[in-house]
Amino acid sequence: MMTERQRKFRAQYVARISPLYNGFSHVAVMYGAGIAAIWWCASRMDDLGWEWLLAIPVFLAGNLFEWAMHTFVMHRRIDVFALRAIYERHTREHHQYFTDNDVTIDTVREFRIVFFPWRVLIVLGVLGTLLGTIAGAVINANAGYVVFITMVAMYLNYETFHLCCHVHDNWFVRHVPFVNTIRRHHMAHHNLGIMMKYNMNLTYPIADWLMNTSDLRRGLLGHLFNGFSEQHVKDELKPIIARFRNGDVQEKRVTLDGPVLTAEEKGAMAM
Repeated sequence: MMTERQRKFRAQYVARISPLYNGFSHVAVMYGAGIAAIWWCASRMDDLGWEWLLAIPVFLAGNLFEWAMHTFVMHRRIDVFALRAIYERHTREHHQYFTDNDVTIDTVREFRIVFFPWRVLIVLGVLGTLLGTIAGAVINANAGYVVFITMVAMYLNYETFHLCCHVHDNWFVRHVPFVNTIRRHHMAHHNLGIMMKYNMNLTYPIADWLMNTSDLRRGLLGHLFNGFSEQHVKDELKPIIARFRNGDVQEKRVTLDGPVLTAEEKGAMAM
């Protein structure tokens, strides 16, 4: 159940959304540009062979990059304009708007707090073009297109999975493999007690498993196909998770910059 603290923040945030903002346009531009870029690259590949295998290391590197950005930029305040803005938008807004008491949206205007701003597409396009050009020069043109396509596909995957984490419960998010896993994984991340350290992946919890920043204690395959199971949640985290679902605790011990943890809680999270 949503706490009064969360309810007040939501009302204030929604009131600040520009009347010109349109959630459908936001999504249309994002997916339209991404799909068009993938189609353009795919239409220019000629006699694709082994180059498609490059998607595997690019995917794994992207998964680690996703984890690192979430851990060290979105949840760590860096006093550089663009990086500070990312932190402000994520930790001080997104994580106040959504907690594990209530992670869902009700209207398309709330897409504003779920999806990245459109300018992220520009950054992705520049970075993808740079890495794709390097791969094309070092290997061949097909390699460059595969690198670019994989990067864009991963971004669209990220945004799609993130939306699935914030819609109301339904058959799709409950039963589709990987989607159900990341929904539980991300809902746990939104617990105000553990949000600064645990469950940083938002596509597939590979890096979280590798870096031991998952709230689960199990192997890689167990992480990927965990679904909604709470059976393997780390015992030392359970009291912290339960405590920070309480509205009084949130009022007293949660700031816009995260939870104020006791020495005992910090020790439990260091295990």
